[in-house]
Amino acid sequence: MKSYVMNVAGVQRELPFVDISDELAFASFVVISDTELVSHVAPLLAEKIGECEAIVTAEAKGIALAYAVSKELGLKKFIVARKSEKSYMKDSIEIAVKSITTSNVQHLFLDGTDMEEIRGKNVCIIDDVVSTGDSLSAMEHLVKKAGATVVKKACILAEGDAANRDDLIFLEKLPLFKKTGNGEYEVLE
Repeated sequence: MKSYVMNVAGVQRELPFVDISDELAFASFVVISDTELVSHVAPLLAEKIGECEAIVTAEAKGIALAYAVSKELGLKKFIVARKSEKSYMKDSIEIAVKSITTSNVQHLFLDGTDMEEIRGKNVCIIDDVVSTGDSLSAMEHLVKKAGATVVKKACILAEGDAANRDDLIFLEKLPLFKKTGNGEYEVLE
């Protein structure tokens, strides 16, 4: 298998493999520019999420999804935790995060204006894929630091052990893969 063909809630996608180590790989799922898929999954996720007062995502791959889900839920806006502090940001807060798809520690920043927008509200944090849960956990800490309550956590795909979490709303399971000796990949059981 050179890539992983997956049915994502009724839409087929071919996901290329990315090596994590000499033995392990993941299938790369990039949703940010996939209008067809985002449009298809947003109503499905919104239905599963149900009521919340705000959607929060991390820059950048979750932005299109957060937009579409917030629109489905009738919310007037959504909040983006940025990966760098911008000149327009005032009184921002920060948290460090390391995820499976990045090689270095990253930082997430929440602008003071966005903090005021979610303070005291029930929030759903959303991402495209949850694997180790580190990015989701960082967003949760950031939201709590801003004075909001995380009532839901959602993603399109739950990768590996994330599919066993009982606190995660997701549409499909995405396996991890082990590399075979002949340059192929097989599902890690």
